[in-house]
Amino acid sequence: MAARRACAAAGAAGNRYVYSGTAEGSGGDQAAAFRKGLTESGFVEGRNVIIEYRWAQNDFSQVSEMVADLVRRQVTVITTLGSTPAALAAKTLTTTIPIVFGTGGDPVREGLVGGFNQPGGNLTGFNFMTAELSAKRLGLMRELLPGAARFGILINPNSPSTDMAAQDALGAATTLGRQIELLFASSSREIDAAFASLGQKQIEALIVIPSTLFANRRVHLAMAAMRYAMPVIYSDRQHAEAGGLMTYGSNVSDQYRQAGIYVARILRGEKPSDLPVMRPTKFEFVINLQTARLLGLTIPETLLATADEVIQ
Repeated sequence: MAARRACAAAGAAGNRYVYSGTAEGSGGDQAAAFRKGLTESGFVEGRNVIIEYRWAQNDFSQVSEMVADLVRRQVTVITTLGSTPAALAAKTLTTTIPIVFGTGGDPVREGLVGGFNQPGGNLTGFNFMTAELSAKRLGLMRELLPGAARFGILINPNSPSTDMAAQDALGAATTLGRQIELLFASSSREIDAAFASLGQKQIEALIVIPSTLFANRRVHLAMAAMRYAMPVIYSDRQHAEAGGLMTYGSNVSDQYRQAGIYVARILRGEKPSDLPVMRPTKFEFVINLQTARLLGLTIPETLLATADEVIQ
């Protein structure tokens, strides 16, 4: 309760939310889900908790200094959802301020925690399992296009979970007897160049590996896919809402809400080391049928039947 009284009375301590992307991208929606979790737990922004937001605008070089500033201010909790670089920076800079992270890769392999059930130290958080689901997305795309032999994997090389995601996809492609071409993009210009090369590389379908950059460029990606008549599957339902063909991934909004609940538990006195790292329990498969029609694709009934949502 001491942390909550400090927030309410002094207005100087609170939770700090650090995100590598932009408020205009998926970050704004995710921050809303995070606030919802806090509110459900009795903490209302502006009433008994203060949240200060830090948006890196896709510039990872800013993250360390933003986190360092928060550590100097001795804030109550640092939340680094969707930004593994911010979580690693925070771990380096403080061993006392609780940190709640969200990462798409394996937090043990990334060096954030010692284990899922017993994180140890001052960190706990959520594993979005974005990297491990590449094989599932490849399988769904194969079901859509059973005759396709060559698939592309679009990766942001600056994303921390790149290697794991690529290995997952390459392993699945070998099992399915399909060829994989890795494409890399870390800017809008490079996204355009990657799509422009699809025809030359004879790629028949594309899997986009999740990253903050791609989340903030979801409309750009959807328009590029339409321009080159390329079937694409993404991770987050927001891509389908922006015109993407298909998405499969964990329910990110639910995990951000759960993160708000975790922060509330810490504000009430629980220790991060006693809170296990959580894996997603809800997954979503979304199909944009309008996009399929524009691409001249017929979605098999088996896929339609398994979709959690079909956007007409």
